[in-house]
Amino acid sequence: MDKLWVIKQVKGDIPKNLHANPHIAKLLYQRGITTEEAAERFFKPRLEHLHDPFLMKDMDRAVERLQRALENKERICVYGDYDVDGITAVALVYLFLEKFMADPDDLGFFVPDRYIDGYGLSKRGIDYAIENKVSLMIVLDCGIKANAEVLYAKENGIDIIVCDHHLAEGEIPPAYAVLDPKREDCAYPCKHLSGCGVGLKLAWAYCLKNHLDLRRNVYPLLDLAALSIASDIVPVVGENRILSYYGLMLLNTMPRPGIETVLRYANIKPYRPENHRNQPAPMARGCGKPLFFDREITNSDLVFSLGPRLNAAGRVQDGKNAVKLLICKNIDAAEEMAKLINSNNMERKNLDHLATEEALELINRDPQAGSRASTIVYKSSWNQGIIGIVASRLTETYYRPTIVFTTTANGDDNTLVGSARSVKDFNIYDAIAACGHLLEHFGGHKYAAGLTIRLENLEAFSSAFERFVQENLKEEPQREIEIDDELLFEEITPELVSVLKDFAPFGPLNPNPLFESKFVQDAGSSRRLRNNHLKLSLFQQISRSHPFDGIAFQQGEAYEEIRRNKSFDICYHLEENTFNRNPNIQLNIQDMHFPSKAKEPDPVFRENGSENPKPFCE
Repeated sequence: MDKLWVIKQVKGDIPKNLHANPHIAKLLYQRGITTEEAAERFFKPRLEHLHDPFLMKDMDRAVERLQRALENKERICVYGDYDVDGITAVALVYLFLEKFMADPDDLGFFVPDRYIDGYGLSKRGIDYAIENKVSLMIVLDCGIKANAEVLYAKENGIDIIVCDHHLAEGEIPPAYAVLDPKREDCAYPCKHLSGCGVGLKLAWAYCLKNHLDLRRNVYPLLDLAALSIASDIVPVVGENRILSYYGLMLLNTMPRPGIETVLRYANIKPYRPENHRNQPAPMARGCGKPLFFDREITNSDLVFSLGPRLNAAGRVQDGKNAVKLLICKNIDAAEEMAKLINSNNMERKNLDHLATEEALELINRDPQAGSRASTIVYKSSWNQGIIGIVASRLTETYYRPTIVFTTTANGDDNTLVGSARSVKDFNIYDAIAACGHLLEHFGGHKYAAGLTIRLENLEAFSSAFERFVQENLKEEPQREIEIDDELLFEEITPELVSVLKDFAPFGPLNPNPLFESKFVQDAGSSRRLRNNHLKLSLFQQISRSHPFDGIAFQQGEAYEEIRRNKSFDICYHLEENTFNRNPNIQLNIQDMHFPSKAKEPDPVFRENGSENPKPFCE
């Protein structure tokens, strides 16, 4: 399906003093940055710009209870979800607390089993705490809806501090303290912290209360916060952008053993100065320290390389293995854990590839699939841990609301679990809720949800869900690409690319700027690579510029169109490619539009009336 390109509109006048380059000024203004002071803060994040953690509701109670537990040498259990946010949260709080424990055996952690416990605070986890004589549980990345479980813990003499970032539904659980910036009665300014970020704020507040050195006790944990922010897809603005900025800086210069070993499996290796004797190691952006790895690690690496490997532990085997990896201080032990987790990830890839192929085959064999507004597929043999990935892949393929079902992992063949994914501007949670009378359980948000159903209700649910989608999805959804600005090739300079790098870390609400350039042409050396990639060399006839290199991942099918068309349009990210340590500007092409007929561009005239000269490559 062709993607619709939508140029972001700017409302109002961009302040003239925002930035000397009008393209940079426009990008800042699109992000809500309207003053020189705000731009200065954006380009130079500072940890002192973070909010006082005691602005968070119940933080004083949480710190008081934690301090009492440490002074009285109580046993503490750190509990967290099995995804990357929960895993990093458990590792962060565990590493923080172990410095203050009189007896290290009094500190433990628990990660629920995806298939036995399901999501959230579980009775089995509380029973584990009871058996180990725990009197304080710190519950991370979940707990805001665990009223019954918190009450059960309280009845058994266990106090709970909840550190969550999800929306509460109804009454707040009766925990000793509930830290959640999304509480209606919480005035904390940053509402988009990750679960790990809330745990970090608890550690930060404890240090402030007890006049402890933040540089020694909290700053070394910022890499875990950055990993959680990237993997949990929370907005990378405000506090999250500051935490990501410094966390990535730490990860690039002093990675912990577990992260170093896992990244090696992603072919991101330590920098070896002996291989580049005449060139010093490049510096990590913003701190002047040499990079540890052979290139700078970005949020994209956390999302696509590190995060999925850590997630695979909970999908395939046991999430606690990922925590053990992150808290490991010995490189040899970390290597053994990383090997296991990489094996989990390989198994996860095989499982989701097989399930995706089978799902596509089921859809292709269904004669009515093409006329439906939604996609629902079910197979009992699919692994419960990967159906969310399969749902995402099917949504990418057909671009319509999708639910993938399989049987539960507890052996009950009559109970199905489902994972749902949606498309732009369609609330799949509302669609599922409209069919809620046919379900056992469901939960989620606008674009993703989970549900449980009895097998005998699946057909009725599928019909009701399809009917709701048809009635409420008025037009056929179309993939959109939001473009920030249009550039002429002659405007692409090293100075522009350098400033664009300072917009990072990228993520939701602070995306990597996407540009459009029209009437570009093949300079003659473009070629198709393995794995369906394209290596391009492009020039723009209407611009006075030399050709630029481009890379187009998974777009090999466009090669013949490139060769056939005299000119076409591209949208792309600008990046610095440092292949063989020789930096040059590269266009990372996201999409291409080809005209039905080759069209000559209109001449572009400058203010002095002279027409742009043709580039030297013609």
